[in-house]
Amino acid sequence: MLSNDHMNEIKLIASLIPMTSRDRIKAIRNQPRTMEEKRNLSRGSLTIMTEEEGRAEARLTWQKIVDKETSKQSHHILQLNCCVQCLHSISQAYRRSKSSLSEILNSISLWQKTLKIIGGKFGTSVLSYFNFLRWLLKFNIFSFILNFSFIIIPQFTMAEKNTLQFTGLEFFTGEGYFRDTVMYYGFYTNSTIQHGNSGASYNMQLAYIFTIGACLTTCFFSLLFSMARYFRNNFINPHIYSGGITKLIFCWDFTVTHEKAVKLKQKNLSTEIRENLSELHQEKSKLTFNQQLTRFSAYVVAWVVSTGVAITCCVAVYYLAEYNLEFLKTHRNPGAVLLLPFVVSCINLAVPRIYSMFRLVERYEMPRHEVSVLLIRNIFLKISVIGILCYYWLNTVALSGEECWETLIGQEIYRLLLMDFVFSLADSFLGEFLRRIIGMQLIKSLGVQEFDIARNVLELIYAQTLVWIGIFFCPLLPFIQMIMLFIMFYAKNVSLMMNFQPPSKAWRASQMMTFFIFLLFFPSFTGVLCTLAITIWRLKPSADCGPFRGLPFFIHSIYSWIDTLSTRPGYLWVVWIYQNLIGMGHLGNLEGKAKSSPGKQQQGCLEGKDKMFLIEKLIKLQDMEKKANSSSLVLERREVEQQGSLHLGEHDGSPDLRFRRPVQEGNPRA
Repeated sequence: MLSNDHMNEIKLIASLIPMTSRDRIKAIRNQPRTMEEKRNLSRGSLTIMTEEEGRAEARLTWQKIVDKETSKQSHHILQLNCCVQCLHSISQAYRRSKSSLSEILNSISLWQKTLKIIGGKFGTSVLSYFNFLRWLLKFNIFSFILNFSFIIIPQFTMAEKNTLQFTGLEFFTGEGYFRDTVMYYGFYTNSTIQHGNSGASYNMQLAYIFTIGACLTTCFFSLLFSMARYFRNNFINPHIYSGGITKLIFCWDFTVTHEKAVKLKQKNLSTEIRENLSELHQEKSKLTFNQQLTRFSAYVVAWVVSTGVAITCCVAVYYLAEYNLEFLKTHRNPGAVLLLPFVVSCINLAVPRIYSMFRLVERYEMPRHEVSVLLIRNIFLKISVIGILCYYWLNTVALSGEECWETLIGQEIYRLLLMDFVFSLADSFLGEFLRRIIGMQLIKSLGVQEFDIARNVLELIYAQTLVWIGIFFCPLLPFIQMIMLFIMFYAKNVSLMMNFQPPSKAWRASQMMTFFIFLLFFPSFTGVLCTLAITIWRLKPSADCGPFRGLPFFIHSIYSWIDTLSTRPGYLWVVWIYQNLIGMGHLGNLEGKAKSSPGKQQQGCLEGKDKMFLIEKLIKLQDMEKKANSSSLVLERREVEQQGSLHLGEHDGSPDLRFRRPVQEGNPRA
């Protein structure tokens, strides 16, 4: 234990250490101590200071060592920090450019202001139709760019001058001058394009089939992605529905400052609030048992009648299509080719209006249910009609022996698409205008009509289905559809503002876009894939036109390409992918062997029949051995065996029937 005096001395020394030498001497002198004690304090403080200085020097030495090692590491860290900063700056630049590009695209996006006006006045239900139309327009722009880049431009480099005279009827019939242009399949060459001896070669067969395949593959994945995105946004995420009204009321975009833009924003918000409140009110309404039974009976009757009408129309189209070829042979009038498209377009115009009248009987509480039912009925009608026409094209036109049946199918699809467009325009500018006049002037009880979403959406799906089917036979169809959709947007917009009133029952249509894309994918796009698969794998191309002339099947261009790549070591990975992932290499070889020579097929059939005849003859001879003389039977058997060996030897050389006569003469039953 240290005494108090010693503790006080240590504390005093500790207080003297931080002082300067002058202050320390002055402080020691002022202490009430003897001279000896003052010397001891001075020595003790100096000793402690010396020890402290030693420790400080040691710390400095260690600090230098640590600083030296740290400087080495800091150099590497500085280099890493530079890389990280570069990556960070690149990511920031990417985000800025992405946001800037998004703003530019939004500013130049088609019909942005027009769509806001439509949504503010008519609600999201009508707006969904115009959004769907714009979405299809983007599809066709992409398809046209792809076809134009890889099919049409290469063909232009080898195109010969068209000697046919242009009369103007080609716009309606698709024949005449258009037949010898890049518009149709038959105009394209089957040769490999090569300019100069050292220029790169361009195989039109592969370019044609791969471009069409890439276009359809892109459409397939785009449809899947769009369906998944809309389904996630409208069905899976709960925040889309929860707190929707609160979000509308208490949120405002303060970047909107222009007076017209503010009024338009207010109108859109009021429309969305009405839609949300109306839907909540409709969800709470309930019906009695008798009302439900009556309404269910009306639903059943309406479905039976609509299905019967659709079946009747399909039967009529089938018999008209079968009669169409004979009709065209006897009628040389250029307008005769428009008979089938005219009848089909009349059906597509009249029957959906009949379906729309069923709403007076069914009386759906929620407009969404009414639109969904009309969509299903119309898609059943229109896809069934297209299915009948595809059957007619692939089983009648393709096997009719015409010079270039692919071009004939392309012309038929062009006329159907054009006639449907003309009927839609006439209905927009004339039919809907007359309906408004009748409702406002003649029969005021009818009132002003509401926009029929289901019928108009199905017109778009029907036309797009024809484009996808016809893209193989008429590569310019996406461009034609692109022009038609552009005109149709303005025509429908003008008719909407003049002839229609906002929906009497406000309802939120955010989920309808998902349903539209689903109907476009199935059964529309899947049916197109099946039709083109049958065409490519099962039908024989025309012998005198098109890029696949001279091949037994369209798909044989791929088989030949794979066989060529299999002889090149650098492309064996492509062959492996084709054979293992696609898995059609061996199937194609078998198919090629089976279909390569009709003469070999006939020869094999005759050989099989003759061998069966010989086997039956030998069995009968074995039965006769039990009853007849053994020696005579042996001679007869030898005679038959000699005849059989002679017959087989002849068939190995040539597929004639010389052996059949002596055998059949010896057989009374034959």
